[in-house]
Amino acid sequence: MIEEINVLGVYMPAALAWGVLAAVLVYIVRGLLQRLPGYRLLWHPSLLELALFILLWWGLSALADSFLYRWVAS
Repeated sequence: MIEEINVLGVYMPAALAWGVLAAVLVYIVRGLLQRLPGYRLLWHPSLLELALFILLWWGLSALADSFLYRWVAS
């Protein structure tokens, strides 16, 4: 796993970068989900958004591990 990412000369943890990207994606997807009629029937919509955030964060981290490691190693 790549531990740190260099952003304009500042090193930041990779997990922070993927977490921010996942939060932005959840914010975009939330707008689409709120337009669905079934979204109003959910007991706690925020739990769905939290689960979506966790899944996106895990997925982005897994993709970064597999693709970026190959790119840096070669």
